[in-house]
Amino acid sequence: MLPAPPADGRRAAVLGSPIAHSLSPVLHRAAYAELGLTKWTYGRFDVDEAALPGFFRDLGPEWAGLSLTMPLKRAVIPLLDSVSETAASVDAVNTVVFGADGRRTGDNTDIPGMVAALREHGVEKVESAAVLGAGATASSALAALARICVGEVAVYVRSAERAAEMRGWAERLDVDVRVADWADAAQALHAPLVVATTPAGTTDALAAAVPERPATLFDVLYEPWPTALAARWSAYGGAVVSGLDLLLHQAVLQVEQMTGRAPAPLAAMRTAGEHALANRT
Repeated sequence: MLPAPPADGRRAAVLGSPIAHSLSPVLHRAAYAELGLTKWTYGRFDVDEAALPGFFRDLGPEWAGLSLTMPLKRAVIPLLDSVSETAASVDAVNTVVFGADGRRTGDNTDIPGMVAALREHGVEKVESAAVLGAGATASSALAALARICVGEVAVYVRSAERAAEMRGWAERLDVDVRVADWADAAQALHAPLVVATTPAGTTDALAAAVPERPATLFDVLYEPWPTALAARWSAYGGAVVSGLDLLLHQAVLQVEQMTGRAPAPLAAMRTAGEHALANRT
């Protein structure tokens, strides 16, 4: 049973499984405080694919929106009334907004969030790029690169199955992709933009191969931070965009959609996120 909402308040939450690690409540609550939305709440619920339809059935009119993480980004789509073109392009929804008429609209703020995070670090266009990994985040990375990369994207994968998947996404997103073997992943580090989408520890062995003058690394992890790759990259003077940057910028877009208030307070959200990470044990 869901807890009762505050009187005259609105409610939002992040769903996923596991979910205890999520920083989303910290970021959204900081935004509400800065915007003066004192009666808004933002929770965290451990919900898997089997439990998702039941969770939706229990939602009342006080709900403004939901943030979704794995494994729910595709499972939620059949429960929605409409899906944005951005979300449809990668078959992944990370944001649900409930309209006054009860309609459930799905969007993907990860893709524009990636673009915004890169732009904040001065990266608006690149001649080429490399992606490390081929999971769900890699498809969002390709969609983001479709907006900023004018040339080839090299994607480094571990299996023929993953290679086929990435070629499929490349065709769908109209991105010029060259699929390469993970054994050659050190070559990726010479690209103008490297996007690491792999789980914690996967790229640690590549740290020793960072070139003397690296360009820009976008490492989508935010915990543990810095990764070995990001630490070496920074030490050599390269620009690093972190997973916290991505989380912040996609959350900014979620707050704006759910509350109808723009711009969302990026600085306050960043401060709250950095403080929360610094105080985790």
